[in-house]
Amino acid sequence: MEESEESEELSEVEEEHHDKPGESPLSCSKTKKTFLKKRRAKKSTTCTQCGKSFSTKQNLERHMRVHTGEKLFTCDQCEKSFTQKIHLKRHMLIHTGEKPFTCVQCGKSFTNKHHLEIHMRVHTGEKPFTCDQCGMSFTHKQSLELHIKIHTGEKPFTCDQCKKSFPVKQSLELHMRIHTGEKPFTCDQCGKTFLGSSDLKRHLRVHTKEKPHSCSVCGKSFSLLCILKEHQKTHTGVREYMCFECEKMFTTANCLKLHQRIHTGEKPYKCSHCDKRFTQSSYLKTHEMIHTGEKPYKCSHCDKRFSRSTSLKRHEMIHTGEKPHTCDQCGKSFTIKSYLKIHMKIHAVEKPHHHSLKSKTTRKHLKGEDREIQ
Repeated sequence: MEESEESEELSEVEEEHHDKPGESPLSCSKTKKTFLKKRRAKKSTTCTQCGKSFSTKQNLERHMRVHTGEKLFTCDQCEKSFTQKIHLKRHMLIHTGEKPFTCVQCGKSFTNKHHLEIHMRVHTGEKPFTCDQCGMSFTHKQSLELHIKIHTGEKPFTCDQCKKSFPVKQSLELHMRIHTGEKPFTCDQCGKTFLGSSDLKRHLRVHTKEKPHSCSVCGKSFSLLCILKEHQKTHTGVREYMCFECEKMFTTANCLKLHQRIHTGEKPYKCSHCDKRFTQSSYLKTHEMIHTGEKPYKCSHCDKRFSRSTSLKRHEMIHTGEKPHTCDQCGKSFTIKSYLKIHMKIHAVEKPHHHSLKSKTTRKHLKGEDREIQ
């Protein structure tokens, strides 16, 4: 079989040489000798496992370690092993802290040239990896591979505790911390701990006041992209998710899910200090601060601290004088939306068909709130 293949290929080579104008035909023996030499050389540098070809025998030998699992080069710092010497050399930079490749745009440094090249896509906006299913593009090949699993529905990594499945191993490892309680990432500002580095990064915006995501319609900025996306639906008026119990509409599936707990009475989040339960994890976290006394949100104008970011924001308006909620009847402004709602009742009772307030208590409450907000 192999000889017949060689004869067939040899005939094609001989025909090619004879058909070229202006070239003298090679002698049969010379043509055959040259062809066989090249073919055998190619055969000797081709991997028998996967069919991949290499320019030299040494390159083939290096490649074969992929199949054999052989790792000849070991790090004397952490004993991690590598198939190639260059991979060990690159790894050693982790221990030395050396980062010889620096970005000319932002000054960020990297241990190897490849990582710098990938980083440069942040500045250039280049996204060379495109999904052939939906046309979405990515800066990293791994990001594309992960995205493709959305289309295929592939989730090969399963949690042995709760049987939840994930498309990548890293997601499973992160999820496992929910069961183990491990929170390895700590905020150096307030000491709060987090499951993942991305969670810590998002949290730090509370302290830095960074809001990198801006609404193109009204200019309002947000610390998280998901909050911006939810906000943008207030401009479009799109409410795609309906509750079948009360027919109330919601902008996101998550908002609907949280709302439905009102009807089901489900309160999956239990306080570890008392028996109180909550519909949302954020409500539980806020409640637990009563037990711990934790107040992670500090005013940048004074030393007062708060357990909730909303309380801090409301407090800081005392310093800034900001009153974002304005009455469309008289133009009076308020720091809190609830104060505006209470104020609006004054105008409601001023209408001809309202002769008096519903009760003395309501009138007294309104006057008290009005004095406070002035």
